[in-house]
Amino acid sequence: MRKIYIFDTTLRDGEQSPGVNLNTREKVEIALQLEKLGVDRIEAGFPAASPGDLAAVQAVAGAVKSATVIGLARAVERDIDAAWEALKDAADPCIHIFLATSPIHRKHKLKMEKEQVLATADKAIRYAKQFFDKIEFSPEDAGRTELDFLCEVTEMAIKAGATVVNIPDTVGYMTPAEFGNIFKTLKENVPGIETIQLSAHCHDDLGMATANALAAILNGADQIEGTINGIGERAGNTAIEEVALALETRAALFGAKTGLHLKEIARTSRLVSKLTGMVVPGNKAIVGANAFAHESGIHQDGMLKEKTTYEIISPETIGIKESKLVMGKHSGRHAFREKLLDLGYELADDALNVAFAKFKDLADRKKNVTDDDLLAILEEKLVDTPEIYTLETVEVHYGNRSTPKGTVTINVADKGVLQGMAEGNGSIDALFNAIDSVTSETVELEDYSIKSVTQGKDALGEVHVVLRQDETSAQGRGVSTDILEASARAYVDALNRLIDKRKSPGRRDKMSLI
Repeated sequence: MRKIYIFDTTLRDGEQSPGVNLNTREKVEIALQLEKLGVDRIEAGFPAASPGDLAAVQAVAGAVKSATVIGLARAVERDIDAAWEALKDAADPCIHIFLATSPIHRKHKLKMEKEQVLATADKAIRYAKQFFDKIEFSPEDAGRTELDFLCEVTEMAIKAGATVVNIPDTVGYMTPAEFGNIFKTLKENVPGIETIQLSAHCHDDLGMATANALAAILNGADQIEGTINGIGERAGNTAIEEVALALETRAALFGAKTGLHLKEIARTSRLVSKLTGMVVPGNKAIVGANAFAHESGIHQDGMLKEKTTYEIISPETIGIKESKLVMGKHSGRHAFREKLLDLGYELADDALNVAFAKFKDLADRKKNVTDDDLLAILEEKLVDTPEIYTLETVEVHYGNRSTPKGTVTINVADKGVLQGMAEGNGSIDALFNAIDSVTSETVELEDYSIKSVTQGKDALGEVHVVLRQDETSAQGRGVSTDILEASARAYVDALNRLIDKRKSPGRRDKMSLI
């Protein structure tokens, strides 16, 4: 297959993202990880921009051994001199010279005619040739440059000594058909085009950077320029990981591949995100937290039967352990049962129905249902105790200068739904008194304890109570994101167990498992 070279500009264009400012140590750390990823070329910075940038490029050049290290330069001698100062000790140095060519840039920014642009670029490339064997030239805003002039510029760059000509869609204006046509036209019309590499550098202003890069490959591009996680100016650059996985997944279509070690993608993405402070969106292709996560019941069912029903890429390919079946309100029974099996519980149908109903109720109130949440549900509801009393609703009125009042509605076997109201020394005492008013049971609260089952503001709270009635005691357990509701559930649970023990002395609780 044809090899597509990867030119990574995370340390240059990526660092130009608003709010990103990498120090030298961080640049070297990222560069070494890019080298581990297998990137062919690393654009380390813009040496003429500042003494600090020159020093950082110099440090990267000294650290990287197996990739070409590149410095950016305008088409002026002082920039080229600065790039050489930064890169002269690199194992494989390259300079990247750019000059705008589009009508809007020529008129408003450069104030040059076409002939002046050609002469300036030619002089700069020839000057750089004294120092560098490898020279990349970019006609900035090539996407909006007249095609015939772009052919002329490319021919000039080849004659002057460029080894790579990069075609930038600097403002993300192109569509895939338009951008692909540029490469096709250059390949067909520029003399000597076969002696150099053509590169594509796309921005994502209209959300088409990856599509445009792939269109360039289909039309003869030899190199793709981009960044990890797609960071960069404005809406960012082509995301290298997206291009790499598109070529890997659709190899038959593109007939090309990169030399990247794909298993390093996830690690590289995390490092860049950490050091730049740019959080990767959850729905970001390839490296987003949800890229291999499934919550929909239909999707989860398909995944459990055959992963390729909903996953075209294996998470292991990019260095992630496995897909995630996220337990949430859209999850179905199949995924719920499989998750319980993973946790070591195999439930009979009736027990599964009870647990699934509790799970759905919790999922409506809690964004992410964790394994600990599921275990709490199981331990609360899978005890084979007849429910004489079923808690329906809980309401508390509390003020620091008023007496707390609790109201409960309870479904009582053979009597229907009854309501109880009572006051207490605190909110929980008021709820317990309200429950007593419905049940007419005389009990003594021997023990009461609370603990957090899971983490976060929406964590499940777990309440244990022990009730005594004459010589018989029973413990109850309640779980909820609301600690008052959990307390009421625990109290009612303990009451049901007391009654069950009273009716069946010596009876032992057992899990409804098979």
